[in-house]
Amino acid sequence: MPSRKSPPDLVKAVGHVLRAEREHLGWSQEALAEKAGLDRTYLSGVERGARSPNLRSVVKIASALKIKLSKLMLAAEARCASGE
Repeated sequence: MPSRKSPPDLVKAVGHVLRAEREHLGWSQEALAEKAGLDRTYLSGVERGARSPNLRSVVKIASALKIKLSKLMLAAEARCASGE
């Protein structure tokens, strides 16, 4: 039976994509956390890949960044596939 946990590489890739999108907008972690209704330290952990966010948190962050979940996941999967 497959594991229910997210592969560590994908968790890190999601965090990297979220950080890149945030930086592209010129926002601080604090600004994004406020817009998403999350704690800044939690967001920091997600961006570093140290925290595995639940779907609700990913939806909040993506919504705050105004990006589609599909775009986020495709970018994260591409990053994993390229070995970055």
